[in-house]
Amino acid sequence: MLQGEKTVERQLCHRPAGSMDGEDPAGFFHRLVSLVTAGPSLVAPRNLTLPWATVIDLHTHSAVSDGSDAPARIPELAARAGCSAVALTDHDNLSGLAEARLSADRAGVTLVPGCEVSCKPDGLGPRPSVHVLVYFVEDGDGPLQSELRSLRADRRQRNTMLVQRLSELGVSVDYDKLVSDAGGEEGLGRPHFARALVDLGVANNIDDAFERWLGNGAPAYVPKGRLVPSDVARLAKGSGGVAVLAHPLTLGLEPGGLERLATELSDAGFSGLEAVYGRYSPEQRSGLTAIARAAGLVPTGGSDYHGSFKPDLSVGSGTGDLDVPESALEELAARRA
Repeated sequence: MLQGEKTVERQLCHRPAGSMDGEDPAGFFHRLVSLVTAGPSLVAPRNLTLPWATVIDLHTHSAVSDGSDAPARIPELAARAGCSAVALTDHDNLSGLAEARLSADRAGVTLVPGCEVSCKPDGLGPRPSVHVLVYFVEDGDGPLQSELRSLRADRRQRNTMLVQRLSELGVSVDYDKLVSDAGGEEGLGRPHFARALVDLGVANNIDDAFERWLGNGAPAYVPKGRLVPSDVARLAKGSGGVAVLAHPLTLGLEPGGLERLATELSDAGFSGLEAVYGRYSPEQRSGLTAIARAAGLVPTGGSDYHGSFKPDLSVGSGTGDLDVPESALEELAARRA
């Protein structure tokens, strides 16, 4: 069992669950809820969290990618929330792990090294990209690490194309200032562009900037992703890690499609599915947990914390009711063998 100290502040952090995620297809959870209520065998008892159980957060971002906080801040926030462990999962980047680990050691929190990789959908739903979380990988040499360097080069090219696309749409952004605000080219991502659009007065807030300019299907959207999910699973395994499908509801799949996908991912070498996600409702989390268990995947979870870029999400508690058990990390660690 991972060791961690449950703080009084962690006990006070729960608030009523928020509304259902707006990206879900209509009627999606009628079937998911029926899967849960059909019988207890689909959801293993160890996934239940008792009031005194210690929690974890397996999905956070720092300023190394598209978050607003320094890597060292993430473990501090995790300790404050009562987490025994936290994963730093910056996009396509492992360079924040050293700083985060020093902070985690001081805070008495276990740091889970990881990253989040963007993939081509490869037929997995109508969305243009799929995100895969990888755990237990360190910055250094290895098949995944080599591919991440190529992905970061692609990201820099994408950012340049995004500046050009915005210019063609009549919006001029200062690329040098964006790089400075992001702490370097490798950390620059769409949230920094979104904040610039708000500062320019062409968007009301960051969410509006994504909806109006930068999001999937918006005028300035530039697609990315060079791998397919099975590639990431293979590379993760070759680097001593495990692969988990991130925020699965963003794929826009109907229930049957998501069930089939979970089975396909399991067959392709995936270890888990992010069921207990920061913005999902309790019903959504329960339904996804059932799907993960039925496919032989570990139901994992995390806040998807991005600091001020996603101000409704907090480390450890998501929108207020996130409760990811330690057992999820224990099961993932067992899958490494």
